[in-house]
Amino acid sequence: MAKILVLYYSAGGAVRRMAELVAEGIERVEGAEAVLRTVPKVIPVTQVLGRAPDPEVPDEGAPYVEPADLEACAGLALGSPTRFGNMAAPMKAFLDGTGAQWMKGALAGKPACVFTSTGSLHGGQESTLLSMKLPLLHQIGRAHV
Repeated sequence: MAKILVLYYSAGGAVRRMAELVAEGIERVEGAEAVLRTVPKVIPVTQVLGRAPDPEVPDEGAPYVEPADLEACAGLALGSPTRFGNMAAPMKAFLDGTGAQWMKGALAGKPACVFTSTGSLHGGQESTLLSMKLPLLHQIGRAHV
């Protein structure tokens, strides 16, 4: 069974719903299995007010992604809402922390796609998709060392 990782961040639920639909589509393909995961929120220290969020359990939606999910997947679908023409900070923070997976070549040669949602017509959807593709191009194009 080819496991396809559907990794997303969603603040308002729209991208989560899109990720669920992507996962449903994957499940319709014979021999494919969707693995739905999310990334933790990024909360500035000034907002924590002495209490850190539980890093292990999301409030709702899929479980948090782990490095093993990247290593085990046969492909990846990456989703994020648009934030000023860029991916949301939690997705960027997660991708910025995948250097060890890059060194291992965990995603090298694996197929990937990106998806986004925004609340406005000219919200920067195209540039958001490009911003999500750049780290994937580095990960996917990485030859094993």
